[in-house]
Amino acid sequence: MNKTTIAILISAVLIVSAIFLTSNKKSTDNNIPNKTQQSINNVSETEGKQIIEITAKGGYTPRKSIAKAGIPTILRFNTKGTFDCSSSVRIPSMNIFKNLPQSGVADIDLGSQKAGTLQGSCGMGMYPFEIEFQ
Repeated sequence: MNKTTIAILISAVLIVSAIFLTSNKKSTDNNIPNKTQQSINNVSETEGKQIIEITAKGGYTPRKSIAKAGIPTILRFNTKGTFDCSSSVRIPSMNIFKNLPQSGVADIDLGSQKAGTLQGSCGMGMYPFEIEFQ
């Protein structure tokens, strides 16, 4: 085989791989809202505080949470065998960067938030999440 044939074969393999990887996304892809993601009730109130629970593993679930503005808020991350970059959380607007345990629970006190959207992500910025305070 000559260099041109090898280059064409490598290009074809790369194109087929790219098509396969992008077409095999799960229906729960965080970029595509679905009923499951929209109906998750992950906010509870206890002793005058609201607790927002998010699972961290391969990203954050749910990716969007809706909470009440103006009351003390705890953001609770649950991990179970989390070894990817979602094991570190950052919320730039609040100067928060926290490493989560690989398995366990970690709380972040958000205080009382005003109405608006609080955005966070993993340590590398690959997996975003947001909390809409109403």
